[in-house]
Amino acid sequence: MFRKVRILKLSRLSWTGLPSFSLCRYSSTAADPHVALPLTGFRVVDLTRASAGPYATQILADLGAEVIKVEHVTRGDDTRPWGPPFAKSLTDPDSRGESAFFLSVNRNKKSLGLNFKEKRGQSILKSLIGTSDVVIDNYLPGTLAKYYLGYEQLKNDRIIYAKTVPDTGSDITGEADGAPVKVGVVVTDVTTGLYAANSIMAAIISRSRTGLGQYIDIALSDCQIAALSNIQPDAGRLGTSHASICPYQAFPTKDGSIMIGAANDRLYGLMCQLLDREEWIVEERFTTNTLLVKHRSDLVPVIVEETKKKTTEEWLDLFEGSGIPYAAINDIQATLNHPQVLARNMIAVVEHPTCGPLKLVNTPIKYSAAKPTIREAPPTLG
Repeated sequence: MFRKVRILKLSRLSWTGLPSFSLCRYSSTAADPHVALPLTGFRVVDLTRASAGPYATQILADLGAEVIKVEHVTRGDDTRPWGPPFAKSLTDPDSRGESAFFLSVNRNKKSLGLNFKEKRGQSILKSLIGTSDVVIDNYLPGTLAKYYLGYEQLKNDRIIYAKTVPDTGSDITGEADGAPVKVGVVVTDVTTGLYAANSIMAAIISRSRTGLGQYIDIALSDCQIAALSNIQPDAGRLGTSHASICPYQAFPTKDGSIMIGAANDRLYGLMCQLLDREEWIVEERFTTNTLLVKHRSDLVPVIVEETKKKTTEEWLDLFEGSGIPYAAINDIQATLNHPQVLARNMIAVVEHPTCGPLKLVNTPIKYSAAKPTIREAPPTLG
C-alpha cells in the first residue's frame, strides 16, 4: 500500500545531502564478506559528467565493478561546483566543500584527474582502457574522436563502449492551465542511467557467450520517449493527475495534501464510501472509468470539497486497511525520517575524506547473498 512509503512533494526535492534527521550509523559491510558482488572483477572507465552517465556508472559500482571516473585535471566533473548546497569541508574551511549533486551520483568510484587533450593524457587513458571491460562517455558526438579516443580508435574484440547523448523537455509536466514545469528530479537522466546500466550488463553477458564486445548508443531523448509509452499525444499537462485514470491524483486536505488512486471500479466505489458519498457510484456521469476521465472537471472539484474537511492524518487513518492506494505527500525531511526508509537502510552514514561523516542515499538493490552498499564515499578529485 502507498501508506508504507509516502510519496514526495516534487516542488521540494532539494535535499542538501546533510539533513538534520537522526538514525543509527549504518554498517556498510556485506552480509557475507566472502560472497563477491555480481560485477566484482569488471573495470569501467567512466568518461561521463553531470547525471545520466554518472548515475549509470554508480549502479555498476554499487554492484561491485571498479569504476574509474576520469575528470578534468583541475575543474573535475561539471557537477562539483553545482550548488549550494555543499557539504562543508573539515580539512579546508575556506573551500566551498563538496557539491550535494556530485555526491548523489558518484559513490563507490575512484577519480582520475587527466588532461586527454595532451598526448601523455591520451596515452594514459588508452592504457587504462586497454585493461578495462567497459567505457562509457556522454560527450557530444565526434568530440573524443578528435583526440583519438573515439570508439573506432579504441575498439577491440572485448571492449563494451556505451555512449549517452543529451536531449530533454518538459512539455507534459505542470498544471493544465499553467506553463511547463521542470520535474523535481532529473528523471530523464535517471531513466537513461538505468537503461545504460542494464544495457551494459546485458552486453557483458553477451560477451561471455560470443567473446565480443560492442558499441551501445543510448540517447536521452530515446529514453524519454520510452518512458512515455502510455501517454497519448494530446494529453497535455495534467498536474498530478493521470491521463487515463480518474480519480488518480493529489487532493488538498485541511492541512496538506493526499494522493488517492482509484484505478478501477471497485477502488472508485471504496473511495466514494470512504468519502461518505456513495451516491457518486451510481451517478450516470461516473459509472465507468472512461466516463470519469471524460467528466474529470465535474468530479475532481466535488472530491476536493470532501478532502478539505479532514486533516491528512485523519484521511490516512480512515484509508488504512481499506485496500485503496493512497499516500501522504511528504517533504524531503519527513520522507528521509520515515520508518520504512530507515528500516530498509536507504540512508547510510559514510566517512568522506574531507567532509567527515555524510548521510547519503543508499543503493536500493538488495540481493540475498552479497549486499551492495556504499563501500567508498564519492571521491575527491585526484
